[in-house]
Amino acid sequence: MPKRGFPPAEFRARITHLQAAMAQAGESALLLTSQADIFYTTGFLTRFWESPARPWFVIVPASGEPIAVIPSIGADLMGKTWITNIRTWDAPMPGDDGLSLLAETLADTVPETGTIGLPMGLETHLRMPLADYLQLTQTLAPRIFVDATNTVQRTREIKSEAEITKIRNACAVADRTFARIHEFAAEGRTHAEVFRDFQRFLLEEGADWVSYTAGGAGQGGYGDVISPATDQRLMAGDILMLDTGAVLDGYFCDFDRNFAITHADDAAKRAYDQLYSATDHVLATLRPGHKASDVHAMFVASLTSQGATPGGGRLGHGLGITLTEWPSFTPHDQTDLRAGMVLTLEPGVEIAPGLFQVHEENIALRENGPELLSSRAAASLPILR
Repeated sequence: MPKRGFPPAEFRARITHLQAAMAQAGESALLLTSQADIFYTTGFLTRFWESPARPWFVIVPASGEPIAVIPSIGADLMGKTWITNIRTWDAPMPGDDGLSLLAETLADTVPETGTIGLPMGLETHLRMPLADYLQLTQTLAPRIFVDATNTVQRTREIKSEAEITKIRNACAVADRTFARIHEFAAEGRTHAEVFRDFQRFLLEEGADWVSYTAGGAGQGGYGDVISPATDQRLMAGDILMLDTGAVLDGYFCDFDRNFAITHADDAAKRAYDQLYSATDHVLATLRPGHKASDVHAMFVASLTSQGATPGGGRLGHGLGITLTEWPSFTPHDQTDLRAGMVLTLEPGVEIAPGLFQVHEENIALRENGPELLSSRAAASLPILR
């Protein structure tokens, strides 16, 4: 069993990086409210986030260690992390659900002329009542709140070796599960049965939980990869795709695999080969210094040169504490790609109108190029007989 959690030194390094970015941006403190950001800075790992009844707060000051301002129900678990400054209230508390305690803590931490950074951009959310946030800004004036999206995202997107190991271990869980595909996917089984067993096998192979399972199946390809599974039965000639966001020790994997049921037509085989070749091209070409949009262009150039029609949407993204992280491989994302990022490569092709095939791998970007974290897919479309 892989070693759980991180030593305090890992979190201190993260805080040091965040505080350096804060200093450069002129932020006196960070206010973090989301599950991912709080886990990243503290190691506080729980499924209790599924309950929307309580807000949770972590403050990262300009110097020193973070301060947790949390419901009392989380005090014991937070006390098992490296955080020592833990302030609690009994929640839920109508009328003042931690707001006065949070305001007092921020007022003690941030000078009146200071700024409080809060992630406000794409792929962020505020996990507290909007009315409370508006009241907080008024209570703390003349302190001002500023967008700290870049501070947090640019820091979190570079993974430590310990984080990369976590993601590699999560990928290994999915690799082992895909290797058992013959045990749960076959002609005549319903999509719901296959999806349910897929999750069960992921848990058997070591996943802590399976936050995301998706896929599709249909004759020669599929038109949808996000709908819930139905009682439709797998048929000969179907292409089955399974995609997982299994979680191990707080970190996700996110890759898919395609399989043909008893046989595949030439168009499905050709699409698989085109996607595999395009992925090989990016694996051989991608280096730090490229932009996210460059990866999209690499995929499009490789696929079109093979006579394929690239699928719409983004063709990959970041990966880590959440199933999808920044950047996105689209023509519009100009994020610089740097060594230490963990990314997915996710090209898709349109086989016919409304009929697609997608392929996904997980990589760590190193100075000399990508390192596969997921085992490379089979070189030709696997047939389940």
